[in-house]
Amino acid sequence: MKTTMSVVLKNGRLIDPVSKTSEERDVLIDGGQVVAIGKNLRGDESFDVAGCIVCPGFVDLHVHFREPGFESKETIATGSRAAARGGFTSVVTMPNTNPPIDNGGMVELQNRRSRETACIKVWPAAAATKGRAGLEMTEMADLKDAGAVAITDDGNDIASSWVMRRVLEYANMVDLVYLAHCEDASLMEGGAMNEGYTSTRLGLPGLPREMEEIAIDRVIRLGRLAGAHVHICHVSTVEGVEIIRRAKSTGVRVTCETAPHYWTLTDEAVERFGTNAKMNPPLRTFEDIMAIKQGLADGTIDCIATDHAPHTFTEKDVEFQLAPFGIVGLETALALGITGLVEPGVVALEKLVQLMTSAPARILGLPAGEIRVGGPADITVFDPTAEWVVRPEEFASKSRNTPFGGMHLRGVVRYTICDGRIVYRA
Repeated sequence: MKTTMSVVLKNGRLIDPVSKTSEERDVLIDGGQVVAIGKNLRGDESFDVAGCIVCPGFVDLHVHFREPGFESKETIATGSRAAARGGFTSVVTMPNTNPPIDNGGMVELQNRRSRETACIKVWPAAAATKGRAGLEMTEMADLKDAGAVAITDDGNDIASSWVMRRVLEYANMVDLVYLAHCEDASLMEGGAMNEGYTSTRLGLPGLPREMEEIAIDRVIRLGRLAGAHVHICHVSTVEGVEIIRRAKSTGVRVTCETAPHYWTLTDEAVERFGTNAKMNPPLRTFEDIMAIKQGLADGTIDCIATDHAPHTFTEKDVEFQLAPFGIVGLETALALGITGLVEPGVVALEKLVQLMTSAPARILGLPAGEIRVGGPADITVFDPTAEWVVRPEEFASKSRNTPFGGMHLRGVVRYTICDGRIVYRA
């Protein structure tokens, strides 16, 4: 006996990067799966999504849900609701929790909490070194067996090249991608924002772009030595993009991501938005924004991630140098992509969908990023023309630390569907 209702999404424009579809199609969902794609389909329930894009659920390779240890900032439950509101059906969580996700038991705990409280699919990345201290490798085979989909000491770079080489060799042996947080910490010296004219004018200690670029070059070289797949997180500089472009041209196994704030704001935003514009890597210059856009357009930058990094109001409401790095990003990512990339003609809408769906899924081999008959019904429906104003007080995230409050954007998620269930409806 049938116990579930079938649902058909009618009259929407289906964009699926894997099948290279971009045309009006109905999508029939039943039992958590896509059961038909075509025209004039019928189901027990019908949603007319004319004027909207129907695409695979968005995939984010880089989020911080803060659980365990920092539940005042975010939890798996609240983070997943924020993700759903932004159109994401799969996210990869970073291991810089307390305690860190550096053993199989902690990975299993993450997965259990996700099954119990998340409304979307949450995939844990595990630490590359014990305690994320950069000294002793974790048991990566055990981490993978427990369900880890990648390894990283995100938030920390591994200072020792000897340790990093061994990490990359081990990761390659067990077929895990290393997510590289590229930062030469010896160059930080208490820096708080991009080093340049604006930091000098504001009297704030700067973070030189070289600290990111040196680290990118080093991990790519070590990855080549180890034969490992290295994924560079949150690329933000002209030369960072160029280093990756050159490496790709020689056949090195490297992929990378950037985040919406790196094509949207320059370091001048610090003066206006204060600590809500403090992040790591920091906001850079107009020249860097143009390089990020070019890297997205020509394929050097493989995908978009948010680096969703929630912090409480109290933590951010301090002197700039004392505030933590990071902003929330899940609920504004699509609109910043449409407003900042599609409308100016940097990339086509189909390319933006690819950057947020099939491309990140392919990097880690996640079962996501496409709409196909027999596949999971992980689907996002959005109106690319609808305008809205960012109101942080309406966020589903537990935190509100965004520099985009009050900004007028275009692109609204109407439905987010995960395993056939509507987990967000505008």
